[in-house]
Amino acid sequence: MLVGGQPGSPAPPPIVDLEGDAGLFGPEAACWRVHGDFTTMMIGGIAALLLQMLHPRALAGVWDHSNFRQDRYGRLGRTARFIAGTTYGTTEAALAQIARVKSIHDGVSGVTDQGEAYSANDPDLLTWIHVAEVSSFLKAWIRHRDPAFSGADQDRYYAEVAQIAERLGATDIPRSRAEVDAYLRRMRPELRFDARTRDVAQALVAHPPKGLPGTIFSAVVFDAAWDLLPDWAMALHGAHVSATRRPAIRLGVAGLGRILRWGMSNGAEWRARQRTARLSRQA
Repeated sequence: MLVGGQPGSPAPPPIVDLEGDAGLFGPEAACWRVHGDFTTMMIGGIAALLLQMLHPRALAGVWDHSNFRQDRYGRLGRTARFIAGTTYGTTEAALAQIARVKSIHDGVSGVTDQGEAYSANDPDLLTWIHVAEVSSFLKAWIRHRDPAFSGADQDRYYAEVAQIAERLGATDIPRSRAEVDAYLRRMRPELRFDARTRDVAQALVAHPPKGLPGTIFSAVVFDAAWDLLPDWAMALHGAHVSATRRPAIRLGVAGLGRILRWGMSNGAEWRARQRTARLSRQA
């Protein structure tokens, strides 16, 4: 939730150029696959926000330094841009994105409503934000796009994306499924749900984009995001997705995914693959 720009900040450069090197990871990376599907990334991104806001210091940063409640789609868009740029951009562009976010984080600090100091540059908080995010991305990918994604590839994904968190200043970053599971178990006693959490969660799920397509898209994505949460996180939110509802959610995601993949066939991953294919021909 702390990653992203501020409303009114200058427009960043294009996410992915057609010229330049292969970037921080390259086309064989597991993260190129996981981060390439818009539908699962949206579902995972919203689930990550619902998980992240359960941490009091993460929530305070958003409450005090963001207009997220009025600009949730802008916030989601800026975070999506960061993920796409660091995954598929050239090395220069990816490092520029990271430097830009670090500079924004420099101005995010304060005290929670319980009197605990927080800073967006806190390595422990950065690790929480990172793990909540990438574990949600991976879970959405496996559930809705590639159930056969191997355990080895899942571990490789966590090891790859840890590089981004490390460059942002996170420490002790989990780099495998086992480490992520153990980390989330350790973090559970620090998490809570209160009136502020409720307000931010309600702001996230309220007011879908205008028009029928936006309403349908929002309903499918948000239902799938709730369904993606760990049971303990859903319980903290006081939410529930029934077993009878889950097959319908997955059918809805499958249909939405087909439409969006057709409509976004020339996205960031496609541009990056065009760039790396050109590099291969030149070698």
